[in-house]
Amino acid sequence: MEGIYLDYAATTPVHPEVLEAMLPYWTKHFGNASSLHAYGRTARNAVNESRDLLADLLRCKPNELVFTGSGTESDNLAILGTVRASERGKHVITTQIEHSAVLQAFAQLEREGFEVTYVPVRADGRIDAEDVIRAVRADTALVSVMLGNNETGMLQPVEAIGQNLRARGVPFHVDAVQALGKVRLNLSEFPADLVTLSAHKINGPKGIGALVAKRSARIEPLVFGGSQERKLRPGTESVAAIVGFAKAAELALRRLEENITHLRDLKMTFWTSLQAALAGGDCYVNGTLANSLPHILNVSFPGAKTESLLMNLDLAGVAASGGSACTAGAIRPSHVLQAMNVSEERLVSAVRFSFGYSQRSQDVHNAAEIVATCVNRLRM
Repeated sequence: MEGIYLDYAATTPVHPEVLEAMLPYWTKHFGNASSLHAYGRTARNAVNESRDLLADLLRCKPNELVFTGSGTESDNLAILGTVRASERGKHVITTQIEHSAVLQAFAQLEREGFEVTYVPVRADGRIDAEDVIRAVRADTALVSVMLGNNETGMLQPVEAIGQNLRARGVPFHVDAVQALGKVRLNLSEFPADLVTLSAHKINGPKGIGALVAKRSARIEPLVFGGSQERKLRPGTESVAAIVGFAKAAELALRRLEENITHLRDLKMTFWTSLQAALAGGDCYVNGTLANSLPHILNVSFPGAKTESLLMNLDLAGVAASGGSACTAGAIRPSHVLQAMNVSEERLVSAVRFSFGYSQRSQDVHNAAEIVATCVNRLRM
């Protein structure tokens, strides 16, 4: 039986057109983009054209785009690089529900003597913008809030937060890794100084991310050794990966409205099919169906433990997740759901389902019936 993949929030397959665009830069056009000869110029032109295309799609300036090796690296560069370069003070703000890349970067800042305020989350999985704004002090060096949560999909009020911080001159970082290609994103109007992105969530290659950093942002590099990427990310560029990122973004963003509608339809098809298949059996959305990313659904099945359910689903050909792929290697209670104060029985029975651009409604419906069968078996 062919499997059904419901873990697109973890990673996505590379689109055939993306692979086709990348291949020449592994073979024929293999030059180092820093070299002066024809091979190097060809590679440099590919990097420049990709940067221009991605900037046009995101509505930012090409010189604001810094290519990195991942979303995690972009988060670290934005957070550690900005705070270490700041003269504002030793206080920083984030939330309890951020991706582990952000939370661990802030943990490192605590070890360096910074005071970190972790803003709590409401029961519906959303941050209250006023809680963030009230936490800002004269010595606040950075605020970091994600756009869409990677476990629950809940959208956060970054516009309201960003507008307030901009008026006060406080640097603002937004992790938009899960949101890229899933929400409308115009960075020319977006009130953030630093925005984190990644290619492999939108059918692009792994090993390439980006940090959109406004030219006014002061950032200290984490790595030294060259002048590439405004000296913020030195080292030989992965030309093929950069080309692949731009192509993936073009495919995702040129059809953004269509993709959003399709993903939202898949999510609702799965949820309604799941409820029907469970015939009144307990299942709960962690978060809400409204104010959430169109491709992520986090559901608890009291009486069916997460690890056992994921194993049963895997044997039945359905791939899902217990939470973030960066922490799901060992099944442990989600820090996001804990912050939301969900009950213990919901905490230990939560599964994240996430959907992709190319999926069919029938496959999602079939997957929901398989999930219901596995849940009922575990509850016997």
